[in-house]
Amino acid sequence: MCSGFFIIDSPTTIRFRTPQYHQMLPGIEGLYHVERSKTALPEGVITPSAFLNAIHPISAKAARFVDSRAFFCTVPKGKHLLRQGVVCPYMFLLVKGVMRSYIMEGKNEITTWITSENELISSISSVFDQRPSQENIQALEDCAMIGLPYDDLETAYQKFIEVNIPARKILQILYRQAEERAYITRLTKASSRYAYYAERNPEILSRVPLKHIASFLGMKMETLSRLRGAISKHPREAETKTI
Repeated sequence: MCSGFFIIDSPTTIRFRTPQYHQMLPGIEGLYHVERSKTALPEGVITPSAFLNAIHPISAKAARFVDSRAFFCTVPKGKHLLRQGVVCPYMFLLVKGVMRSYIMEGKNEITTWITSENELISSISSVFDQRPSQENIQALEDCAMIGLPYDDLETAYQKFIEVNIPARKILQILYRQAEERAYITRLTKASSRYAYYAERNPEILSRVPLKHIASFLGMKMETLSRLRGAISKHPREAETKTI
């Protein structure tokens, strides 16, 4: 879910309000901050229908349906949107902040993606198959999201045929993102992996701790620090240097 594929022309203005706390739903403690902060969509936040219309036009009835099922929620910096082992019933649109996904290998956290505003967020296999998530999703900044229950999304697909068109286009984008992640992992030189990622995600580099970038790129923190130092001193040499 590398950032930058969904572009919304009009800027999103978020007016935070004191959340109306909801009682936790049984069985989804791994979504604690989502359930705790759920509110109706605040004024100025992009609606799901506007997001879909930016990709492909949908009918007014379809727009009213998806917007009526959506909610606004927040996750504080350092906290988790989703924990491994929990079934995720929602798709989210990240409207503010940066998030990462990671899996555990023993005691080590392995970052699998990092993304920022105007991107869809969820554990895709958990949502689509309604099975426990294999990944953890963590907020790296204070984050705000629009959520939509997956059951309501499925209903929209069935009741409003045109909704399937933006859904297909989103699937194409997600597939392209997965292809890019696979491409990065096949590059044998750490310098090549970093250069490829930095070229496509310059903003992320300034917002995310380097340890998470290093983990995502499959290198040690020391290697990334040495590589960045070499680039800052001798950018042309670093492009061809084997690290």
